[in-house]
Amino acid sequence: MSKQLLQGNQAIALAAEVAGMAFFSGYPITPASEIINDLVNRKQIKVLQMEDEISSIATVIGASLAGLKAMTATSGPGFSLMQENIGLAHMMEVPLVIVNVQRVGPSTGMPTLPAQGDIIQCIHGSHGDYFPIVFYPNSVAELYTHTITAFNAAEESLSPVILLSDAFISHLYETITPQSDFPIKNRERPPLGSGSRHFTGLSHDNSLPKTSDADNYRKLITRLREKQLITAQQYNYYEYRECRNETDTLLISYGALSRIAYYFKNEFSLFRPILMFPILGDLKRIALQYKKIIVMEMNTGQYAGEIERILHREVTLLPVLGGRISLEEIKNALSGVVTK
Repeated sequence: MSKQLLQGNQAIALAAEVAGMAFFSGYPITPASEIINDLVNRKQIKVLQMEDEISSIATVIGASLAGLKAMTATSGPGFSLMQENIGLAHMMEVPLVIVNVQRVGPSTGMPTLPAQGDIIQCIHGSHGDYFPIVFYPNSVAELYTHTITAFNAAEESLSPVILLSDAFISHLYETITPQSDFPIKNRERPPLGSGSRHFTGLSHDNSLPKTSDADNYRKLITRLREKQLITAQQYNYYEYRECRNETDTLLISYGALSRIAYYFKNEFSLFRPILMFPILGDLKRIALQYKKIIVMEMNTGQYAGEIERILHREVTLLPVLGGRISLEEIKNALSGVVTK
């Protein structure tokens, strides 16, 4: 394909088509609405605008069970409404993609400004134990690439995969060269009514419900966790920039905010997760080289808390709230954190 000037949400829509998506269902919501607006003009894709986000995720699950690659897109309030059915899709092992273009919350918040407040909701929003695969790009080109990655990971793992964005990245325009030669994964799905497939949210052994068997449940959860980890290892994307100058500090940032972190590449080493979850061993290995770890994120410490839990050490949080802050303010804040 030739170079194109694309908005982030347009790149998601184009990449979904390249990945082979055949069905999209969603409910318009700022700042994700451009995705459905773009997709209705793509003749190869069936698009439904539903009455709400609950019906949107339910129809996407149904389309996937019927054999179609399927996706939905929303923002924080809609993502909250989808959580029960996300848990259902994990238990039923249904491959699909959920795009969450984050905005300030809770509730209606500030709809036109970005945030990173749905990080924990990605992995703990539904009840019970489940193990989502979550990606978070920081550019229009990466939104394109990792939309395809998300579909591939969903096919590999037979699970819902979450693609995070935010109001800045999704509304950013950048010139990219969309590639059409990515390897596209397609898992064979038996047609409805044939083969053995589990179609309820009950604890089960293959297609047989087992709702009072604790040993079977432990085996089920272990298998679900292991297949997610195996799949995630294939898509362990991150960016690590080792500081050329001597430093004892690692700055971790992601999404739109990580683009600001690049300004400090001569003061700190930088780590940017693209695969947000599960958190794999490379971050642990890199973090061992540094005395101090700073996590800069647009929330009050959601990823910082996960980093502390995984690394078993204290990290310093630099919260950037409200979606707008000057580079000078971030410089001053980082200076204050480092000199404490």
